[in-house]
Amino acid sequence: MDCTLAESQTIADSKRSFHQSFPHVIAPLYRRLADELLVELHLLSHQSRFEANELFSVGLCTVFDTFTKGYRPEAQTDGLFSALCSSNGFDAASLRKTSATLIEQAKGKDLDSIKTLLSSHALQDGAHYSRLMAVGLMRLLQAAAADASSPDGAALAQQSKELAETLGMPADRVEKDLTLFGSNSERMDQAVDLVQETIAAEKRKKERRLAEQKKTEA
Repeated sequence: MDCTLAESQTIADSKRSFHQSFPHVIAPLYRRLADELLVELHLLSHQSRFEANELFSVGLCTVFDTFTKGYRPEAQTDGLFSALCSSNGFDAASLRKTSATLIEQAKGKDLDSIKTLLSSHALQDGAHYSRLMAVGLMRLLQAAAADASSPDGAALAQQSKELAETLGMPADRVEKDLTLFGSNSERMDQAVDLVQETIAAEKRKKERRLAEQKKTEA
């Protein structure tokens, strides 16, 4: 993270940098995500007690990937993530690499092994907590339970809350943040399904019109 760059920027500077790095039209369904993450990363970059640690990396990548499902054109998502990060002094490639590494390490581990894995990632006294850390924690527990049949979301959230306390994170905030993340994820899935169904319906109408037009011309 480029702290010097981040600390000298206003939110207007961050937004200007973002739009210069990503000069594409963002569909309304995803515009709010981009705006909220841009502001969130800007605020974190100005928080002197914040550290972009491993849990933050996993959480940020998870939130971005969750809320860009169905994004079109899909090829632009990497550029969108990179622009959101770079405009606030974060290194997208480094965050992605850290996230992928930790998720891979978590796969197949039991709860005690996860605790051992994360013991070195506890928040230091006075360090700034981010809701992205809570999401990262739950994502790692999800990766560990991936071999189980359909890991229960409520159970994962409860495990995250319990484990958060051992990592120096505020359990009550973790619980609230994960509840909100879960409900927002469900709404996003529903919205994406609706958009895709609308597009499919329009495509079917167009195909019927073309078929009728060919019959008329024949």
